[in-house]
Amino acid sequence: MLKGWEHLPKYMQTESVRPYYEKLKKRKISLALKRIFDVAMSAFMLIVLSPVMLIISIAIVMDSKGGVFFRQERVTQYGRKFRIFKFRTMVANADKLGSQVTVKNDMRVTKVGAVIRKYRIDEIPQLINIMLGDMSYVGTRPEVMKYVKSYTPEMMATLLLPAGVTSEASIKYKDEENLLEGTIDVDYVYVNKILPEKMNFNFQYLNEFSLTKDIFIMFRTVFIVVSRRKG
Repeated sequence: MLKGWEHLPKYMQTESVRPYYEKLKKRKISLALKRIFDVAMSAFMLIVLSPVMLIISIAIVMDSKGGVFFRQERVTQYGRKFRIFKFRTMVANADKLGSQVTVKNDMRVTKVGAVIRKYRIDEIPQLINIMLGDMSYVGTRPEVMKYVKSYTPEMMATLLLPAGVTSEASIKYKDEENLLEGTIDVDYVYVNKILPEKMNFNFQYLNEFSLTKDIFIMFRTVFIVVSRRKG
């Protein structure tokens, strides 16, 4: 649910955030239904996909050293930190061996990881984060604190809602790794070019938020993933 304005973190109580807050405040019922949908659907999907998750876990362990899951601190609603669940697609301690964003042909990606990333299977464990209330099916992708610190005052508005597994920005930038290919300073390009462009889609989402649109984005995401598999 949406907190009262006076209960938001001080850095979010700005005139840049207020217009988005006022629009979301008028959609409290939709926000409540969004959470109910998230809990019910994630519980159902965890049960249905548990055999698949087991098979993937075994493949990851057999392919390279390291755990099954990649756990990293990210930022969600109201600036709260949480540890995201993803299937590990890189070598152990990959986040200490390079940038916190992945580029095309990244040498840190394992053989099994490359397949998992192609079809976004690595995102499945985030169903656990949805159940815990850390994330939602649809919303701004959760960034690491390093990138959140570079947010403009307006970008802070994206923290009014829980972080999401997918979004319009995620769909538009599904080939983000290709955009960063050959870049010398990956972090600089991401923060100064890609992130602002993605945020424009996130702002639009906040302005037009509805449960119906969430479901539409989810179906679009599934369609794109399936299309890639056929391709």
